[in-house]
Amino acid sequence: MANKLVLIGWLMAAATLFAGCAADTYTVGDDLGWTIPPLGNVAYRTWADKKDFNLGDSIIFRWSGTHDVVQVTKEGYDNCTATNTTALSPVQTTSPYNFTLNSNGPYYFICTINNHCSLGQKLTIQTEASAAAPILKTGALSALLLAVAAFISL
Repeated sequence: MANKLVLIGWLMAAATLFAGCAADTYTVGDDLGWTIPPLGNVAYRTWADKKDFNLGDSIIFRWSGTHDVVQVTKEGYDNCTATNTTALSPVQTTSPYNFTLNSNGPYYFICTINNHCSLGQKLTIQTEASAAAPILKTGALSALLLAVAAFISL
């Protein structure tokens, strides 16, 4: 019986540890979405500054109307260009677009439609340098917790 309680304790500790490792999903701009922001790029800078992005997190670009999104180099971001030398991905024209942060940032994104980027439709994401990639997703965590509950009921 004592061994069973020790095992249950270890399983519960592991479940608690893994719960903090699940990746987060962020919608770019929250309610604003991916659009030309009313006050220029301060809206997306402020939004990103309030978030703690980690490896494995996802960001979702949602828009309506005529917009797109492309990951670019810092030069592409600064100059609002997505040329062969500055574009790091194909231009995404379908909303929503989900992007996973799979390496340490920074990441730069712009809209390539007309002057949208120069009007502020651009975003920089910086991942936390010390963050580790998530090792257990929410579904696996749920399965682990169900296994612990089943074990306890034995």
